[in-house]
This record gives sequence, structure tokens and C-alpha cells, in this order.
Amino acid sequence: MSIEVTAGPSSSDERLLRESFLRKLLRRPELGAVSGAVLVWVLFAVLAGDRGFVSLRATANFLEVASELGILAVAVALLMIGGEFDLSIGSIIGGAGMAVTILSVEYQWNLWAAIGMALLFSLAVGAINGLLVVRTKLPSFIITLGSLFIIRGVTIGLTRLITGRTQVGGVKAAAGYDSAASVFTSAIKITDPASKRGLPAEFSISILWWLIIAALATYVLLRTRPGNWIFGIGGDANAARNVGVPVSRMKVILFMVTATSAWLVGTIQVLSAGSADTLRGEQREFYAIIAVVIGGTLLTGGYGSALGAVFGALTVGMVQQGIVYTGIDSDWFMVFLGAMLIVAVLVNNYIRKRAAEVK
Repeated sequence: MSIEVTAGPSSSDERLLRESFLRKLLRRPELGAVSGAVLVWVLFAVLAGDRGFVSLRATANFLEVASELGILAVAVALLMIGGEFDLSIGSIIGGAGMAVTILSVEYQWNLWAAIGMALLFSLAVGAINGLLVVRTKLPSFIITLGSLFIIRGVTIGLTRLITGRTQVGGVKAAAGYDSAASVFTSAIKITDPASKRGLPAEFSISILWWLIIAALATYVLLRTRPGNWIFGIGGDANAARNVGVPVSRMKVILFMVTATSAWLVGTIQVLSAGSADTLRGEQREFYAIIAVVIGGTLLTGGYGSALGAVFGALTVGMVQQGIVYTGIDSDWFMVFLGAMLIVAVLVNNYIRKRAAEVK
């Protein structure tokens, strides 16, 4: 009785498989962001582990910070992959939040109606931004920079005209607050074993919003035709238009998506604090862009991922909270943020070069 032995794949075939996997891994936009997030966590765990950074409460804190930024970053990532920028989202946060507050407090609207009206306002701003970009052919940087100042100015001017102030409170007493708060600001409380006083760690529902939005955006980008259109538009809008992609319509939709994300963050902040401030959301647009770039998305468009934006926002959140636990003055946070941006661009460029070299 003979046994036939079938030869396995040759060593060259195995090398090809390994190289193919390596090249595929290196081409993932979020590779640098994932590595960076792990490195940042390990760094602060070593430097501030004995001060509570690795506790559940600290984790809940930096996840909450990352979630609000991450909601913006995921939407901005889609827009930047499509080759455009939106600098107006910070002012939309302040404008939408103030709209919710004034309508519910000064005019006694039900809070849900005020939230709905703020959403319509945000969608209108996004649509106008998109239409101006596609009709005028001006850079979206210029259009949305103008929108930033217009919306911020209108928010400050109308708020002073109606209330005489730039900060308005009383949201928690508005009709419909309890049900709205359960959707936008509730939290899951878990007893933190590291807390000597038995204080719970509160994981905000904004984290769930963040993860759901990120999962939806990832699915759209990787599994749907509009996702392919977004990459195509960012890579070469004219070529995409020539093969039938509705470039103008998609760009308007993407601007409306970023405006919606700003509305959501503004609503979460207002219901959480119980008040609104005309300057709320200031510089959030830049933080979001930084998180997206850390996540591996190119400024030139056509390349990136929603998952990378998630880890970019997570990194920013960990740094913002980590420097507090290490005892470093929080005034130095922007120094860390700028350094991370530069390092992220250098690392992402290196990874792309390595991916091109792997055969």
C-alpha cells in the first residue's frame, strides 16, 4: 500500500502570500493611527498608571472626550476623502446648541421640537456650503472659513439681541428634557474597583453614538457604491464625473453630513451642561482635522478611512486626559497636539512609501 504525498506550496509561494499580506496591511490608512493609539496608551500607563490613568474612571473620561471629537472626525474623514474641507463645524456646534437653548428656554418650545429645528438649521448650512463649493468652484477652505465667521457672528448677535447675554441656561427645566437627555446624555455607571471611595465610572452614551456612526461610515465607504464614489471624487473628480458619478450631489451630501455631526455634538453638549455658550465649539474644526490626519487620511483626498479617524480621536482624547494624570499643566496640550499632527504625517508618509516598496 502506497501513500501519495502531495507537495505543499513552494517557499516562493509562501513568500508571495506573506508579502501580499504585508503589503495589504501597510496600505491600510489606519495602521499608523492604531499603532499610535496603542503607543500613547502604553506611555501614559507607564507614566501615570499609579495615578489612576488605567482605572475605569480615567478610561470613561478619555472615551467621552474622544467620542465628541470622534463624531466630528468620522464625518470630516468622509468629506476629506472626497477632497473637501469644512471649517464651519465648530461654529455650527455653537449655533445649533444656542438654537436649541433659546427656542426651549426663551420661547418655551418642547425640547424635541427645538432639537429638530436646530437639525434643520444645520442641514441648511451644510447644503449651502456644498452648493457654494460646487457652483462657484472656489476652494471649500475659503467657503467654509467664511461660513465659520458668518455663523459665529450671527449666533453672537442674535443671542445678545434676544437675551442680552452670550450664555443661556435653563435647558434642564425645559419640557421634554428627561426623554431627550436619555437619548443624548445618559450614561452607564460601573463601579470602579480602583476607586478607594467606591465612585462609579460613567460611560457616556456619546461613546455609543460615536461607535455607531463610525461603523455606519465604515460600511458605507467599504461596502457601498456611494463609498466608491467618495474615493473616486477625492482621487479625481473629473474622471469620476466622466464615468457617471454624481459629483456635485455627493459633495453637497457630504457637507450636510459634517453639519449633522456638528448638530449632534452641539445637542449633546447643551443637554449635558444644561446651558449654551455662543463660543462653544471654538477650534473644534481644527481638532477634528487633526484627528482625521492622525487617522491616515490624506489632505489631498482619495485616501483614508473612518476607522482611522476613530483612532485619531481616541489618541487626542487620551493625550488630553493623560497629561492631566501625569501632572503636566493642561496649557501644554496644544503643543502635544501640534507635535502629534506632524509626527502622524511623517509616519503615514513612511508607511505609504514602505507599501509601495513591498512587492
